[in-house]
Amino acid sequence: MEFVLAASAAMGACFFTNPLEVLKTRMQLQGELKAKGQHAVHYKNVVHATYVIIKNDGVLSLQKGLVPALWVQLFLNGMRLGTYQLANNRDLLKDDKGNLVLANTVAAATAGGVLGQVMSSPMFLIKTHLQTQAAAAIAVGHQHRHRGTWSALRTIYKKNGVKGLFRGTTAAIPRGAVGSIAQLIGFDYSKQALLQYDYFKDKKMLTLFLGSMVGGVGISVFITPFDLVMTRLYNQPTDAKGKGLLYTSYGDCVRKIYKTEGVSAFYKGVGPMYLRLGPHSVLCLMFWERLNDFYKGF
Repeated sequence: MEFVLAASAAMGACFFTNPLEVLKTRMQLQGELKAKGQHAVHYKNVVHATYVIIKNDGVLSLQKGLVPALWVQLFLNGMRLGTYQLANNRDLLKDDKGNLVLANTVAAATAGGVLGQVMSSPMFLIKTHLQTQAAAAIAVGHQHRHRGTWSALRTIYKKNGVKGLFRGTTAAIPRGAVGSIAQLIGFDYSKQALLQYDYFKDKKMLTLFLGSMVGGVGISVFITPFDLVMTRLYNQPTDAKGKGLLYTSYGDCVRKIYKTEGVSAFYKGVGPMYLRLGPHSVLCLMFWERLNDFYKGF
């Protein structure tokens, strides 16, 4: 049940935050492997990107990739939050005095994050492809031109088999671990700190809100470089054998981005990343906590 509640919370939040994921993906791919000033800037900022996308592709294009995005939330956060909640329900995260144990919380967050990221990798791959697709005038990155989620699954599987569906998973693993640690540690430790004050002891919703805000800031700051590398590896074109044509490995991707775009490139899309993960963390973590409370009440 821990996994069902976690997945439900994450999927509910996804409906509201998927448009920001579209903006983030486009901005991360803009100027790929080109120095600053040597590429067209289609998306200047979040507001401008929203306007440009709606103007060229229509308002519904802001929900591109929603179907695989919901599957990602089902597998990724269902496993990530479910594993963490399972550990918490078994009293594995706290000591005898009820205080969080850092090593235990990090281990639970890492295990859930990595497992969830691996399980969701094929859908994350397809989500990235679909969210990248745009009118020629504002296109960035490689355009895969899938007709939809299930068409993309068939196309990739037919071309490269199961291995092709899990392409880029090595880049997803560090993202899953770092993101899960940053969000869940920030969320739980901030709640623990707030509850030391009498003012917050009878204000659960406020405590949850503030804790989830801290988790949202943490995950946005720490995950962005790892997310960018993963997006680049997922979206790059491949040859007939499934080998990447732009990057040969995780290290090669990091090296090429740094060499051609500079260190600041690793934080491309950080604006929409926070605008997406901030609200998503708040909605997801608050839904998650309340659903668990509701379930325990039965």
